[in-house]
Amino acid sequence: MWGRVELSPSWWGIKPGDAQILWVDLNERGVAALGRDVPLLDKTRVARRPQCPEKGVPVSITTRAAVCRVPGRPWEITELELDDPKANEVRIKFFASGLCHSDDHIQKGDAPMRLPVVGGHEGAGVIDAVGPAVTRVKVGDHVTVSFIPACGKCRYCSTGRQQLCDAGKNAGTGMFPDGTFRFHQGGEDFGGLCVLGTFSQYAVVHEFSVIKIPDEIGFDVAALVACGVPTGWGSAVRAGGVRAGQTVVIYGAGGVGSNAVQGAALAGAKNVIVVDPVEFKRKMATTEFGATHAFATAEEAHEFVVETTWGELADHAIITVGILHDEVIKNAIKVVGKTGQVTITAVGNGWIDENPGMLIGYQRRIQGSIYGGCSPLVDVPLLIGLYQAGKLKLDELITRRYTLDQINEGYQDMLDGKNIRGVIVHEQ
Repeated sequence: MWGRVELSPSWWGIKPGDAQILWVDLNERGVAALGRDVPLLDKTRVARRPQCPEKGVPVSITTRAAVCRVPGRPWEITELELDDPKANEVRIKFFASGLCHSDDHIQKGDAPMRLPVVGGHEGAGVIDAVGPAVTRVKVGDHVTVSFIPACGKCRYCSTGRQQLCDAGKNAGTGMFPDGTFRFHQGGEDFGGLCVLGTFSQYAVVHEFSVIKIPDEIGFDVAALVACGVPTGWGSAVRAGGVRAGQTVVIYGAGGVGSNAVQGAALAGAKNVIVVDPVEFKRKMATTEFGATHAFATAEEAHEFVVETTWGELADHAIITVGILHDEVIKNAIKVVGKTGQVTITAVGNGWIDENPGMLIGYQRRIQGSIYGGCSPLVDVPLLIGLYQAGKLKLDELITRRYTLDQINEGYQDMLDGKNIRGVIVHEQ
Protein backbone atom coordinates (compact mmCIF):
# COMPACT_ATOMS: atom_id res chain seq x y z
CA MET A 1 0.00 0.00 0.00
CA TRP A 2 1.16 3.46 -0.80
CA GLY A 3 0.39 6.66 1.04
CA ARG A 4 -2.04 9.39 -0.05
CA VAL A 5 -0.75 11.56 -2.93
CA GLU A 6 0.34 15.18 -2.59
CA LEU A 7 0.94 15.76 -6.31
CA SER A 8 3.14 18.50 -7.73
CA PRO A 9 1.53 18.96 -11.18
CA SER A 10 4.72 20.08 -12.94
CA TRP A 11 6.35 16.68 -12.50
CA TRP A 12 5.66 13.68 -14.70
CA GLY A 13 5.59 9.99 -13.92
CA ILE A 14 3.58 10.05 -10.66
CA LYS A 15 -0.10 9.08 -10.75
CA PRO A 16 -2.59 10.71 -8.38
CA GLY A 17 -3.52 8.34 -5.55
CA ASP A 18 -0.31 6.32 -5.95
CA ALA A 19 2.33 8.24 -4.04
CA GLN A 20 3.36 11.05 -1.76
CA ILE A 21 6.11 13.44 -2.92
CA LEU A 22 8.57 14.62 -0.27
CA TRP A 23 10.73 17.55 -1.43
CA VAL A 24 13.96 17.19 0.47
CA ASP A 25 16.67 18.34 -1.88
CA LEU A 26 17.19 19.81 -5.34
CA ASN A 27 20.26 19.69 -7.52
CA GLU A 28 21.18 22.11 -10.31
CA ARG A 29 18.63 20.75 -12.83
CA GLY A 30 15.73 20.25 -10.46
CA VAL A 31 16.25 16.58 -9.59
CA ALA A 32 14.11 15.80 -6.56
CA ALA A 33 14.97 13.50 -3.68
CA LEU A 34 11.79 11.57 -3.01
CA GLY A 35 10.59 9.73 0.10
CA ARG A 36 11.20 6.00 0.43
CA ASP A 37 7.50 5.15 0.17
CA VAL A 38 7.06 6.69 -3.27
CA PRO A 39 6.47 4.40 -6.28
CA LEU A 40 8.67 5.74 -9.11
CA LEU A 41 6.78 4.84 -12.27
CA ASP A 42 9.33 6.38 -14.66
CA LYS A 43 12.58 7.25 -12.90
CA THR A 44 14.27 8.80 -15.94
CA ARG A 45 11.46 11.18 -16.78
CA VAL A 46 10.87 12.24 -13.20
CA ALA A 47 14.54 12.88 -12.50
CA ARG A 48 15.07 15.05 -15.58
CA ARG A 49 11.96 17.19 -15.51
CA PRO A 50 12.86 20.72 -14.27
CA GLN A 51 10.37 22.46 -12.01
CA CYS A 52 8.45 25.44 -13.41
CA PRO A 53 8.65 28.20 -10.82
CA GLU A 54 5.04 29.35 -11.26
CA LYS A 55 3.72 25.86 -10.58
CA GLY A 56 5.82 24.51 -7.73
CA VAL A 57 9.10 24.76 -5.91
CA PRO A 58 11.50 27.35 -7.43
CA VAL A 59 14.59 25.83 -8.99
CA SER A 60 17.94 27.58 -9.31
CA ILE A 61 20.37 26.11 -11.81
CA THR A 62 23.98 26.51 -12.89
CA THR A 63 24.87 27.71 -16.36
CA ARG A 64 28.03 28.01 -18.41
CA ALA A 65 28.76 31.52 -19.63
CA ALA A 66 31.32 33.91 -21.11
CA VAL A 67 31.96 36.80 -18.72
CA CYS A 68 33.98 39.98 -18.58
CA ARG A 69 35.41 40.85 -15.17
CA VAL A 70 38.05 43.43 -16.12
CA PRO A 71 38.20 45.49 -19.35
CA GLY A 72 40.95 44.40 -21.68
CA ARG A 73 41.05 40.77 -20.59
CA PRO A 74 39.75 37.98 -22.85
CA TRP A 75 36.28 36.60 -22.34
CA GLU A 76 36.36 34.06 -19.51
CA ILE A 77 34.30 30.86 -19.61
CA THR A 78 32.92 30.01 -16.18
CA GLU A 79 29.96 28.50 -14.37
CA LEU A 80 27.42 30.76 -12.69
CA GLU A 81 24.44 30.26 -10.45
CA LEU A 82 21.20 31.38 -12.09
CA ASP A 83 18.16 32.30 -10.05
CA ASP A 84 14.70 31.14 -11.00
CA PRO A 85 12.41 33.65 -12.75
CA LYS A 86 10.45 36.11 -10.64
CA ALA A 87 7.19 37.80 -11.61
CA ASN A 88 7.07 38.79 -15.31
CA GLU A 89 10.37 37.01 -15.96
CA VAL A 90 11.24 34.00 -18.07
CA ARG A 91 14.17 31.62 -18.32
CA ILE A 92 15.54 31.00 -21.81
CA LYS A 93 17.62 28.07 -22.93
CA PHE A 94 19.77 29.69 -25.61
CA PHE A 95 20.75 27.74 -28.69
CA ALA A 96 22.59 30.53 -30.55
CA SER A 97 24.12 33.94 -29.89
CA GLY A 98 25.52 36.50 -32.31
CA LEU A 99 28.98 38.00 -31.88
CA CYS A 100 28.13 41.70 -32.08
CA HIS A 101 30.79 44.41 -32.01
CA SER A 102 29.01 46.11 -29.09
CA ASP A 103 30.07 43.30 -26.76
CA ASP A 104 33.65 43.76 -27.92
CA HIS A 105 33.41 47.44 -26.99
CA ILE A 106 32.50 46.36 -23.44
CA GLN A 107 35.32 43.81 -23.28
CA LYS A 108 37.83 46.34 -24.59
CA GLY A 109 36.67 49.03 -22.17
CA ASP A 110 35.53 51.40 -24.93
CA ALA A 111 31.99 51.57 -23.53
CA PRO A 112 31.09 51.96 -19.85
CA MET A 113 29.36 48.97 -18.24
CA ARG A 114 28.98 47.67 -14.72
CA LEU A 115 31.29 44.69 -14.23
CA PRO A 116 31.38 41.76 -13.93
CA VAL A 117 28.99 41.11 -16.77
CA VAL A 118 27.73 38.16 -18.79
CA GLY A 119 28.15 39.17 -22.42
CA GLY A 120 25.79 38.77 -25.31
CA HIS A 121 22.65 40.64 -26.39
CA GLU A 122 21.84 38.77 -29.62
CA GLY A 123 20.32 35.38 -28.94
CA ALA A 124 17.55 32.91 -29.65
CA GLY A 125 16.28 29.82 -27.89
CA VAL A 126 13.35 28.22 -26.11
CA ILE A 127 11.39 29.36 -23.07
CA ASP A 128 12.44 26.91 -20.37
CA ALA A 129 10.46 28.31 -17.43
CA VAL A 130 8.25 31.28 -16.61
CA GLY A 131 7.59 33.22 -13.45
CA PRO A 132 4.22 34.43 -12.17
CA ALA A 133 2.09 36.82 -14.27
CA VAL A 134 3.92 36.21 -17.57
CA THR A 135 1.53 36.74 -20.50
CA ARG A 136 3.61 37.24 -23.65
CA VAL A 137 5.12 33.75 -23.94
CA LYS A 138 4.79 30.27 -22.45
CA VAL A 139 7.09 27.34 -21.77
CA GLY A 140 8.21 25.75 -25.04
CA ASP A 141 7.87 28.89 -27.18
CA HIS A 142 10.72 29.67 -29.57
CA VAL A 143 11.93 33.22 -29.03
CA THR A 144 14.50 35.78 -29.97
CA VAL A 145 15.47 38.58 -27.61
CA SER A 146 15.30 42.33 -27.91
CA PHE A 147 18.31 44.19 -26.52
CA ILE A 148 15.95 47.05 -25.69
CA PRO A 149 12.79 45.86 -23.93
CA ALA A 150 9.37 47.01 -25.10
CA CYS A 151 6.92 47.56 -22.25
CA GLY A 152 4.18 48.78 -24.59
CA LYS A 153 2.99 51.35 -22.05
CA CYS A 154 5.52 54.15 -21.68
CA ARG A 155 5.33 57.37 -23.69
CA TYR A 156 7.73 56.09 -26.34
CA CYS A 157 6.24 52.63 -26.80
CA SER A 158 2.73 54.07 -26.97
CA THR A 159 3.80 56.45 -29.75
CA GLY A 160 5.50 53.81 -31.91
CA ARG A 161 9.07 54.34 -30.69
CA GLN A 162 9.74 51.12 -28.82
CA GLN A 163 13.49 51.48 -29.40
CA LEU A 164 13.40 54.23 -26.77
CA CYS A 165 11.37 52.30 -24.18
CA ASP A 166 11.88 53.55 -20.64
CA ALA A 167 12.32 49.95 -19.48
CA GLY A 168 15.72 49.93 -21.19
CA LYS A 169 17.26 52.14 -18.51
CA ASN A 170 19.33 49.32 -16.95
CA ALA A 171 21.08 48.16 -20.12
CA GLY A 172 24.42 49.37 -18.78
CA THR A 173 24.14 47.62 -15.41
CA GLY A 174 22.31 44.38 -16.16
CA MET A 175 20.20 44.98 -13.07
CA PHE A 176 16.52 44.05 -12.98
CA PRO A 177 13.84 46.65 -12.13
CA ASP A 178 13.69 45.41 -8.53
CA GLY A 179 17.38 46.27 -8.06
CA THR A 180 18.64 42.67 -8.06
CA PHE A 181 20.58 40.36 -10.38
CA ARG A 182 19.97 36.80 -11.57
CA PHE A 183 23.56 35.63 -12.25
CA HIS A 184 25.82 34.95 -9.25
CA GLN A 185 29.15 33.35 -8.35
CA GLY A 186 30.58 33.05 -4.86
CA GLY A 187 28.27 35.74 -3.52
CA GLU A 188 29.12 38.19 -6.32
CA ASP A 189 26.38 39.51 -8.62
CA PHE A 190 26.85 39.42 -12.40
CA GLY A 191 24.76 41.60 -14.68
CA GLY A 192 23.69 40.46 -18.11
CA LEU A 193 24.52 42.81 -20.97
CA CYS A 194 21.30 44.72 -21.73
CA VAL A 195 19.77 42.63 -18.90
CA LEU A 196 20.13 39.60 -21.20
CA GLY A 197 23.47 37.73 -21.24
CA THR A 198 23.10 35.53 -24.32
CA PHE A 199 26.68 34.27 -23.96
CA SER A 200 25.20 32.01 -21.29
CA GLN A 201 23.52 28.70 -22.01
CA TYR A 202 20.61 29.82 -19.84
CA ALA A 203 19.47 33.29 -18.77
CA VAL A 204 16.57 34.84 -16.90
CA VAL A 205 15.18 37.92 -18.64
CA HIS A 206 12.10 40.12 -18.42
CA GLU A 207 9.22 39.15 -20.68
CA PHE A 208 9.44 42.65 -22.22
CA SER A 209 12.74 41.51 -23.78
CA VAL A 210 11.47 38.44 -25.66
CA ILE A 211 9.69 38.08 -29.00
CA LYS A 212 8.03 34.85 -30.07
CA ILE A 213 9.20 33.50 -33.43
CA PRO A 214 7.93 30.74 -35.74
CA ASP A 215 9.21 27.30 -34.74
CA GLU A 216 10.61 26.66 -38.22
CA ILE A 217 13.08 29.58 -38.05
CA GLY A 218 16.64 28.49 -37.25
CA PHE A 219 18.00 29.75 -33.95
CA ASP A 220 21.22 31.01 -35.56
CA VAL A 221 19.23 33.17 -37.97
CA ALA A 222 16.78 34.22 -35.25
CA ALA A 223 19.65 35.40 -33.06
CA LEU A 224 20.64 37.97 -35.67
CA VAL A 225 17.23 39.64 -35.72
CA ALA A 226 17.77 40.49 -32.05
CA CYS A 227 20.18 43.31 -32.91
CA GLY A 228 22.34 43.41 -36.04
CA VAL A 229 19.62 42.96 -38.64
CA PRO A 230 17.06 45.50 -37.37
CA THR A 231 19.81 47.93 -36.39
CA GLY A 232 21.27 47.91 -39.89
CA TRP A 233 18.05 47.56 -41.88
CA GLY A 234 16.36 50.21 -39.76
CA SER A 235 19.30 52.61 -40.15
CA ALA A 236 18.31 52.79 -43.80
CA VAL A 237 14.55 52.29 -43.69
CA ARG A 238 13.39 53.63 -40.32
CA ALA A 239 15.95 56.07 -38.89
CA GLY A 240 17.33 56.94 -42.34
CA GLY A 241 14.07 57.07 -44.26
CA VAL A 242 15.65 56.00 -47.56
CA ARG A 243 13.26 56.29 -50.49
CA ALA A 244 13.07 54.91 -54.00
CA GLY A 245 15.48 56.43 -56.49
CA GLN A 246 17.85 57.94 -53.92
CA THR A 247 21.62 57.66 -53.56
CA VAL A 248 22.91 56.15 -50.32
CA VAL A 249 26.49 55.81 -49.06
CA ILE A 250 27.10 53.25 -46.32
CA TYR A 251 30.37 53.37 -44.36
CA GLY A 252 31.20 49.90 -43.00
CA ALA A 253 29.83 46.61 -44.36
CA GLY A 254 29.98 44.26 -41.39
CA GLY A 255 27.11 42.66 -39.52
CA VAL A 256 25.19 45.93 -39.21
CA GLY A 257 26.29 47.66 -42.42
CA SER A 258 25.39 44.66 -44.60
CA ASN A 259 21.82 44.99 -43.35
CA ALA A 260 21.82 48.72 -44.02
CA VAL A 261 22.71 47.75 -47.58
CA GLN A 262 19.78 45.35 -47.70
CA GLY A 263 17.45 47.96 -46.24
CA ALA A 264 18.47 50.63 -48.76
CA ALA A 265 18.12 48.17 -51.63
CA LEU A 266 14.69 47.00 -50.46
CA ALA A 267 13.60 50.64 -50.12
CA GLY A 268 14.38 51.11 -53.82
CA ALA A 269 17.53 53.24 -53.67
CA LYS A 270 19.03 53.79 -57.11
CA ASN A 271 22.64 53.85 -55.91
CA VAL A 272 23.69 51.83 -52.85
CA ILE A 273 27.37 52.61 -52.34
CA VAL A 274 29.53 50.81 -49.79
CA VAL A 275 32.80 52.04 -48.31
CA ASP A 276 34.87 49.35 -46.58
CA PRO A 277 38.62 48.61 -46.67
CA VAL A 278 38.07 44.83 -46.55
CA GLU A 279 37.73 43.27 -49.99
CA PHE A 280 35.73 40.30 -48.70
CA LYS A 281 33.08 42.60 -47.25
CA ARG A 282 32.89 44.71 -50.38
CA LYS A 283 32.39 41.57 -52.46
CA MET A 284 29.64 40.29 -50.17
CA ALA A 285 27.93 43.68 -50.27
CA THR A 286 27.75 43.70 -54.06
CA THR A 287 27.15 40.00 -54.75
CA GLU A 288 24.80 39.10 -51.90
CA PHE A 289 23.22 42.09 -50.19
CA GLY A 290 22.31 44.54 -52.94
CA ALA A 291 25.04 47.18 -53.12
CA THR A 292 25.45 48.69 -56.58
CA HIS A 293 29.01 49.92 -56.01
CA ALA A 294 31.76 49.40 -53.43
CA PHE A 295 34.97 51.28 -52.71
CA ALA A 296 37.92 50.79 -50.40
CA THR A 297 38.20 54.47 -49.43
CA ALA A 298 35.89 57.37 -48.72
CA GLU A 299 37.73 59.49 -51.28
CA GLU A 300 36.96 57.03 -54.09
CA ALA A 301 33.33 56.89 -53.05
CA HIS A 302 33.06 60.68 -52.91
CA GLU A 303 34.44 61.07 -56.41
CA PHE A 304 31.97 58.51 -57.73
CA VAL A 305 29.04 60.19 -55.98
CA VAL A 306 29.96 63.58 -57.48
CA GLU A 307 30.17 62.04 -60.93
CA THR A 308 27.07 59.85 -60.83
CA THR A 309 24.80 62.54 -59.32
CA TRP A 310 26.13 65.36 -61.50
CA GLY A 311 27.34 67.18 -58.41
CA GLU A 312 24.11 66.97 -56.41
CA LEU A 313 25.75 64.50 -53.98
CA ALA A 314 24.07 61.74 -51.97
CA ASP A 315 20.71 61.81 -50.26
CA HIS A 316 21.87 59.68 -47.33
CA ALA A 317 25.06 58.65 -45.59
CA ILE A 318 24.85 55.87 -43.00
CA ILE A 319 27.73 55.21 -40.61
CA THR A 320 28.01 51.59 -39.47
CA VAL A 321 31.77 51.21 -39.04
CA GLY A 322 33.12 49.06 -36.21
CA ILE A 323 34.47 52.02 -34.24
CA LEU A 324 33.13 55.54 -34.80
CA HIS A 325 35.81 58.17 -35.42
CA ASP A 326 36.05 61.85 -36.42
CA GLU A 327 37.14 61.27 -40.01
CA VAL A 328 34.20 59.08 -41.03
CA ILE A 329 31.77 61.64 -39.61
CA LYS A 330 33.40 64.42 -41.67
CA ASN A 331 33.37 62.28 -44.81
CA ALA A 332 29.70 61.45 -44.32
CA ILE A 333 28.67 65.09 -43.85
CA LYS A 334 30.55 66.11 -47.00
CA VAL A 335 29.12 63.36 -49.20
CA VAL A 336 25.45 64.34 -48.70
CA GLY A 337 23.90 67.20 -50.64
CA LYS A 338 20.98 69.55 -50.05
CA THR A 339 18.52 68.20 -47.42
CA GLY A 340 20.81 65.17 -47.10
CA GLN A 341 20.86 63.14 -43.90
CA VAL A 342 23.75 61.55 -42.05
CA THR A 343 22.61 58.66 -39.85
CA ILE A 344 25.07 57.66 -37.13
CA THR A 345 24.60 54.10 -35.89
CA ALA A 346 28.21 53.20 -35.04
CA VAL A 347 29.56 53.75 -31.54
CA GLY A 348 33.05 54.76 -30.47
CA ASN A 349 34.99 57.92 -29.79
CA GLY A 350 34.12 60.10 -32.78
CA TRP A 351 33.24 63.76 -32.36
CA ILE A 352 31.17 66.07 -34.56
CA ASP A 353 33.29 69.14 -35.21
CA GLU A 354 31.90 71.01 -38.17
CA ASN A 355 31.08 74.60 -39.00
CA PRO A 356 27.29 74.97 -38.59
CA GLY A 357 27.28 76.48 -42.07
CA MET A 358 27.87 72.96 -43.43
CA LEU A 359 24.45 72.06 -42.05
CA ILE A 360 22.57 75.32 -42.45
CA GLY A 361 23.40 76.15 -46.04
CA TYR A 362 22.30 72.78 -47.45
CA GLN A 363 19.80 71.94 -44.68
CA ARG A 364 21.80 68.83 -43.91
CA ARG A 365 20.70 66.74 -40.93
CA ILE A 366 22.62 64.51 -38.52
CA GLN A 367 20.48 61.76 -37.01
CA GLY A 368 21.50 59.44 -34.20
CA SER A 369 20.12 55.92 -34.43
CA ILE A 370 19.58 53.20 -31.84
CA TYR A 371 18.14 49.85 -32.93
CA GLY A 372 17.90 51.48 -36.36
CA GLY A 373 14.81 53.30 -35.16
CA CYS A 374 12.94 49.98 -35.18
CA SER A 375 10.09 49.03 -32.86
CA PRO A 376 11.05 45.43 -31.98
CA LEU A 377 7.55 44.02 -31.46
CA VAL A 378 6.60 45.27 -34.92
CA ASP A 379 9.78 45.14 -36.96
CA VAL A 380 11.32 41.85 -35.81
CA PRO A 381 8.30 39.84 -37.03
CA LEU A 382 8.31 41.98 -40.19
CA LEU A 383 11.96 41.14 -40.87
CA ILE A 384 11.36 37.44 -40.27
CA GLY A 385 8.50 37.66 -42.74
CA LEU A 386 10.76 39.24 -45.35
CA TYR A 387 13.25 36.43 -44.78
CA GLN A 388 10.57 33.79 -45.19
CA ALA A 389 9.46 35.48 -48.42
CA GLY A 390 13.02 35.36 -49.77
CA LYS A 391 13.41 39.14 -49.81
CA LEU A 392 15.89 39.48 -46.93
CA LYS A 393 19.08 37.44 -46.71
CA LEU A 394 19.97 36.21 -43.25
CA ASP A 395 21.73 32.87 -43.75
CA GLU A 396 24.32 34.64 -45.91
CA LEU A 397 25.21 36.95 -43.01
CA ILE A 398 26.64 34.06 -40.97
CA THR A 399 30.25 33.54 -41.98
CA ARG A 400 31.34 31.15 -39.23
CA ARG A 401 29.90 29.33 -36.23
CA TYR A 402 31.78 28.84 -32.96
CA THR A 403 31.42 27.02 -29.68
CA LEU A 404 31.29 29.08 -26.50
CA ASP A 405 34.90 28.07 -25.79
CA GLN A 406 35.90 29.66 -29.12
CA ILE A 407 34.42 33.08 -28.33
CA ASN A 408 37.75 34.89 -28.24
CA GLU A 409 38.72 33.33 -31.57
CA GLY A 410 35.40 34.49 -32.99
CA TYR A 411 35.97 38.06 -31.91
CA GLN A 412 39.49 38.04 -33.29
CA ASP A 413 38.10 36.87 -36.63
CA MET A 414 35.65 39.76 -36.52
CA LEU A 415 38.42 42.28 -35.83
CA ASP A 416 40.52 40.76 -38.60
CA GLY A 417 37.70 41.34 -41.09
CA LYS A 418 37.05 37.65 -41.71
CA ASN A 419 33.39 37.64 -40.74
CA ILE A 420 30.21 39.41 -41.65
CA ARG A 421 28.74 37.82 -38.53
CA GLY A 422 30.02 35.06 -36.30
CA VAL A 423 27.54 33.03 -34.27
CA ILE A 424 28.02 31.00 -31.09
CA VAL A 425 26.15 27.71 -31.11
CA HIS A 426 25.62 26.69 -27.50
CA GLU A 427 26.30 23.07 -26.57
CA GLN A 428 23.18 21.17 -25.58
